[in-house]
Amino acid sequence: MTDLLSPAERRRLDDGDDARFYDRPRFVHHVDEGFRDRLARLYADLLGPGDDVLDLMGSWVSHLPDVEFGRVVGHGLNARELAANERYDEWFVQDLNADPELGFADTSFDAVTCAVSVQYLQYPGRVFAEVARVLRPDGVCVVSFSNRMFVGKAVRAWRERDMDERADLVCRYLDSTGAFEPPEVVREVPERDPFYAVVARRRA
Repeated sequence: MTDLLSPAERRRLDDGDDARFYDRPRFVHHVDEGFRDRLARLYADLLGPGDDVLDLMGSWVSHLPDVEFGRVVGHGLNARELAANERYDEWFVQDLNADPELGFADTSFDAVTCAVSVQYLQYPGRVFAEVARVLRPDGVCVVSFSNRMFVGKAVRAWRERDMDERADLVCRYLDSTGAFEPPEVVREVPERDPFYAVVARRRA
């Protein structure tokens, strides 16, 4: 399968083993409170009671609103972080750069979220094709990001773009699947960290 990024674009400054890099848990916030509050409000607008949610590339916090979801499945690269997330009903560890296939049946979720982590995907076309597959018709995908990152692990295509160009890149990831309605980009600066979110609905 041909992916969206060329070998040069997916290159990272630190191409060492990801499992080793993420082996130590980081119980810190990667964005400021203004960003986190804005993301929680966006989720509250888009997600509802009973929804089944897949939180990709997550950690010990998921910024989900105080809503009784059907089930919340977390994914990430550090088991201790995922186990500490009180919103997850279940979770799994998987390196999406090595294995982008999600082990769920088609149309398993009403929402897929990915917060401040999309910059690390080396094969985004494959991952977002899987996101489209596991989403139900009219399900929503929410990809949020700011200007912070582990620079060594971010792909070159991300590092060399400005914030608006990064939003365009995420839109391209979603559009490449042919499964989503035109994405909407939310741009704000609620505190210090710029808040960007790309929101797209799975076509019915």
